[in-house]
Amino acid sequence: MTRPAAPYPVAVVGVGNMGGAMAARLLKLGWPVQVHDIDARKHVTLLAAGAMAHASPAQAALGCAAVIVCVVDAVQCEQVLFGPQGLAGVMPPGGMVLLCPTIAPQDTERLAGRLVRHGLEVLDAPMSGGPARAREGSMSLMLAGPDALVARHETLLGALSSRIFRISERVGDGARTKLVNNLAAGINLVAAAEVLAMARAMGLDLGRTLDVIEQSSGQSWIGSDRMRRAIAGDYVPRAHMTLLEKDTRLALQAAQAAGYSGPLGAAAAQVFARASAAGLADLDDAALLRWLEDPS
Repeated sequence: MTRPAAPYPVAVVGVGNMGGAMAARLLKLGWPVQVHDIDARKHVTLLAAGAMAHASPAQAALGCAAVIVCVVDAVQCEQVLFGPQGLAGVMPPGGMVLLCPTIAPQDTERLAGRLVRHGLEVLDAPMSGGPARAREGSMSLMLAGPDALVARHETLLGALSSRIFRISERVGDGARTKLVNNLAAGINLVAAAEVLAMARAMGLDLGRTLDVIEQSSGQSWIGSDRMRRAIAGDYVPRAHMTLLEKDTRLALQAAQAAGYSGPLGAAAAQVFARASAAGLADLDDAALLRWLEDPS
C-alpha cells in the first residue's frame, strides 16, 4: 500500500488531557483533524483551533486515513472501536488505528486482532510525558507493530512526537513497555510523596527540600512535576489518581503473567488504591502527598 499524502485527515477519539493535546498539536501543524469525545465540552477549544467535532467515533473516523484512540481503558476502547457507533465498521480497508491507551497487553492483542479482521491496520502506541509534552510534540511514543506500517505513517508519527521508541513488530509490546514505565513512575511518585511527608514531619521547608532532591541523587521527573504542584496545594487533575491506580494494577497483572514478582510494585499499587478509596480518586495524583500526611 502506498503512503498517503501528508497531511491527511486524522481523527482523534478521546480528547481529554492527552488526546486533546495531541489534536491541538496536529492542528497547529496544519493537519485536518476530526474529533469525538463523550464529553462534548472537550470539543470547544479544538473547534476554535480548526477541528471538526462529531457526535460519535464512527462519524469522526469517516474519511480519515488514520484514527488515534486516546480513551482511558479497554472497556472504552471496545466501545469506540466496536460499539453501536464504533469506528471499525466505517473505516475503509487499510486504514490505520493508533491505540494509545494504557491497557493490558492481552487487551491490546485482542483489540488489534479484531481490527485486522475488519481489514484495518494497527499500531500499539502508548504515550507518556503529560499534556504539555504532547502539545509541544516531545512526549514519548512507544511503537509496536509492522515496520512497513510505521514507515507509511512516519510523517504523522513524527508530527506527534520527537521521542519515538521503536519497541518491536509484535503488537502488545508497546503496552508491556508502557506498564513497565508506569510502574516505575508509580514507585517514584510514592517515594517522592513519602520523603516530602517525612521532611514536613521533621520541620523542613518542602520547597527547599525538593530543590535539593532535584539536584541530587533522589531526583525523578514525576516526583518534581507532581510534588511542585502538591507543595502549592494544586490538585486540579492533569493525571487523575485513578490512572496510576489502574496502571500499577495492570503492571502487577502483567508481571504475574510473566512469572515475575518484585518488592516495590505491589506496595506502590496499594498506596494508589488506598488513596483513591479515601476520596482522592478525582484529584491529581499529586494529592498523594496530602494523603500520606493524613491517611485517616
